[in-house]
Amino acid sequence: MTQTPPVQDSPAELAALAEAAAAGDDDLAARAELARRVEAQEDELARLGREVRQSREEAAPRHEYAGIVGRGPAMRRLLAALDRVAETSLPVLIEGATGTGKELVARALHEHGPRRGRPFLSVNCGALPDLLLESELFGHVRGAFTGADRSRPGLMREASGGTLFLDEIGETSPAMQVKLSRALQHAEVTPLGADRPVPVDVRIVAATHRDLERMIAEGKFREDLFCRLNVVRLRVPTLAERREDIPELAAHFLARLAPQTGGKPKRLGRAALRVLLHHDFPGNVRELENLLATAAVFAPGEEIRPADLPLPAAAAVPAGGESRREQLRAADRRLVEQALRACGYNLSAAARRLGVSRPTLYRRLREHGLARRGGG
Repeated sequence: MTQTPPVQDSPAELAALAEAAAAGDDDLAARAELARRVEAQEDELARLGREVRQSREEAAPRHEYAGIVGRGPAMRRLLAALDRVAETSLPVLIEGATGTGKELVARALHEHGPRRGRPFLSVNCGALPDLLLESELFGHVRGAFTGADRSRPGLMREASGGTLFLDEIGETSPAMQVKLSRALQHAEVTPLGADRPVPVDVRIVAATHRDLERMIAEGKFREDLFCRLNVVRLRVPTLAERREDIPELAAHFLARLAPQTGGKPKRLGRAALRVLLHHDFPGNVRELENLLATAAVFAPGEEIRPADLPLPAAAAVPAGGESRREQLRAADRRLVEQALRACGYNLSAAARRLGVSRPTLYRRLREHGLARRGGG
């Protein structure tokens, strides 16, 4: 409903009324009119004050979410959505690139919702083969498979009354998707080797870096499972979409790293900050944290300089006859080789050390013509 704005009296009009009220015998009416208009002005000022306070309250998140750092526009939108969703027990699907902090968002939903105080359990669905994932989620009875020397309830029962976080839900097989969809539909699980289902009461929060709707169109993800997970959807922005948060994130990580690096937090110098602000951060917040951890260890003084950052742009040394692009490629190759050697050519560990996903590491291996030794 549209409201007509109140008539505004100018200071000149109020002054004229005041002069008229003081002029003659008929000042009673003028004084009454002056009082009415002054009161109207005061009411209008009070209304505007309330609107300003309300807009400030709406702009600020209602909760302080532990570990979630940043108050730029992209993060304010996410925090505003968290304020509304956390108070429910609805299933939530969290989308975001690798390293953006999806598990932090899942924990925030739990810790500020009606199930706080109850268990918060998580599982990486892409890290386990089907049989182990099914046992991990639904449990098993003794003797259900080789090595099952005792019964186990499974995470969906262990998280009873609380929240179960299904990370990398897009990595599950079609067969596992069928079983998970059925468990969510009926709110019950059948442990491996058992012949009766067991009821469960758990809030499901799932996360993925994949485009599940595209996977549905390609026949790689079940639409019924997607509908049961996608009751509320949240998207975590990439670090490239929230560069204004880099100074605050850097200060947070350096303070947290101080006890591990031997004392007082290092300072991020302005030149180093400029380098970070222009970096693409394919590994997002996790990559930033890893970069700062390395810099905090190797920086000789209290201030981190560009040369202390393990970045191609910061580490490249001009060489005669080489273009800037060639220098960056050479520096990036050295960085990848160092990570591979330090991790014994374990690709998963090397990707974590570099703060990137495995597909990104594979791409860089191909670009530099580096053979993929080992596994992981």
